[in-house]
Amino acid sequence: MAVEVLLMNAVPGLGIEGDVVRVADGYARNYLFPNGLASEVTAGKKRQIEKKRIERLELMRKEQTAAEELAKKFESISCTIAVKTSEGGKMFGSVTAAQIIEKLAEQGITLERAQLKLDAPLHELGVFDVIVTLHPEVKPVLKVWIVEE
Repeated sequence: MAVEVLLMNAVPGLGIEGDVVRVADGYARNYLFPNGLASEVTAGKKRQIEKKRIERLELMRKEQTAAEELAKKFESISCTIAVKTSEGGKMFGSVTAAQIIEKLAEQGITLERAQLKLDAPLHELGVFDVIVTLHPEVKPVLKVWIVEE
């Protein structure tokens, strides 16, 4: 037998906070209700969730605005990393996300490693485009120059 429940938090594969979904009675009684992920559908709970949703949307909008301002900085900066090379111009080692983050910190920009989309360490000299995830909707491209020391 299925029942309608109001999701109090996001549940993967089911919905996000504030959604009213139909689930099996046992799933609601044994998993969703005891873990605080859902509650019975009442007018009071709907108002409570709607208020939280509005606050969360406002917070997300502020974060996006801050991320867009930071993204404008990426248009004017460059990240140049000097590396040692062999006589033939082949690079010793590689450039990693940690090194890029360290160079950006010198310019006053603080990032976390997860924000840089670097599929693999960079093993060659040249210019590379690195995508920086500041917000789910704001992803500027950072130019990374790898030059000889």
